[in-house]
Amino acid sequence: MKIKAEYIWIDGQMPTSYLRSKTKIIEKGNDPPIWGFDGSSTEQAVGDASDCVLKPVAQYQDPIRGGDNVLVMCEVLNVDMTPHSSNTRAACVEAASNFSEFESWFGMEQEYTFYEQSYDSLKYGQPLGFPPSGYPAPQGGYYCGVGADEVYGRDISEAHLTACIEAGLEISGINAEVMPGQWEFQIGPIEAPAIGDHMWIARWLLYRIAEDWNISATLDPKPVKGDWNGAGMHTNFSTKTMRDNGGYKAIISACEALEGNADLHVRNYGSGIEDRLTGAHETQKYDTFSYGVSDRGASIRIPWQVEVDKKGYLEDRRPNANGDPYVIAMLMIDTVCSAAS
Repeated sequence: MKIKAEYIWIDGQMPTSYLRSKTKIIEKGNDPPIWGFDGSSTEQAVGDASDCVLKPVAQYQDPIRGGDNVLVMCEVLNVDMTPHSSNTRAACVEAASNFSEFESWFGMEQEYTFYEQSYDSLKYGQPLGFPPSGYPAPQGGYYCGVGADEVYGRDISEAHLTACIEAGLEISGINAEVMPGQWEFQIGPIEAPAIGDHMWIARWLLYRIAEDWNISATLDPKPVKGDWNGAGMHTNFSTKTMRDNGGYKAIISACEALEGNADLHVRNYGSGIEDRLTGAHETQKYDTFSYGVSDRGASIRIPWQVEVDKKGYLEDRRPNANGDPYVIAMLMIDTVCSAAS
């Protein structure tokens, strides 16, 4: 019996990479084989040496096509089977392997914004819920709101949640965010590199499902200029030591290690980070580092319950919505675990 395998990979566009996919017909029960694509069309090769390799690394049920069809997450390789320069997963795998004894866990909170795409609409190119010109009511009632005057795009967000569950992703929740048309889903807790695999597949499902509503879902870190919240991907992180009784000391040590590498992290947490990390709208400035208990204006927030329990996790509030989860996970592991070694 033949099934459809949707091969999904990350392209080479700069400064922000995007997802690509294409379908291969395979026999049910067979592992998806190595495949290829035209890298000259994805900013990953030149025309006279255009072949790139797709190496399947994770497989999920396809909730859109249903049946026995599958989604296949792939790494991009060169034809000599070495990781392509755009392949950030390989470094994430290496970091996780080098520090496997730390049993690092991640939970990532992906914010995104729905945009109108119908050319028949006067609101084309506007965030969902914005009027044709001007602005809606100021922020205040939209976050975790309810009602047609507060929330826009719930049907798409609910369909995405259901699809992620059916695919077998470690999705843990959704909520409406601070700006109209802005939502969030959470993946985790899960180890690396799976956190990146699940996040990229969840992003692909979001884009694909929104297609059916003629809506685009964007990861722009500052979708509307002015007095409107940006979009981030807050990253919750812990090691086994941090989660064990008495782990609060290790959490503080992790914050101090992150402070020592603050510039490196910010430079790799997503394009346009200066527009979002301004010191306003629940952010710390991009060139300043701080950590604190229950402080959403800090670079790193320690949840109040963690301080009470003296164990748990920390939340890095700096990553952009358009950040690469493989890169973020790799940096967190390298910085925190190498300091604790």
